[in-house]
Amino acid sequence: MSNPSQPTWRKPAGAFAIMALIMLWAGLVLLASPWIERLPALAQAPVYIVLGLAWIWLLPLRRLLAWMETGRWR
Repeated sequence: MSNPSQPTWRKPAGAFAIMALIMLWAGLVLLASPWIERLPALAQAPVYIVLGLAWIWLLPLRRLLAWMETGRWR
């Protein structure tokens, strides 16, 4: 068992993984933007809000954060 005051490699690795996931998701949203911009202006904002929040649930962010803290995926 590690000392809680000692940093582990999981936190920096997890931070890099989160940044990579954000860049990947942003790239996918960017690829979808030609279709989204065809929507009426008032419909575009909710679409981008939903897509901005969806990566938290669609990508394994919660499990990644748990792994960073505990070393376990659950």
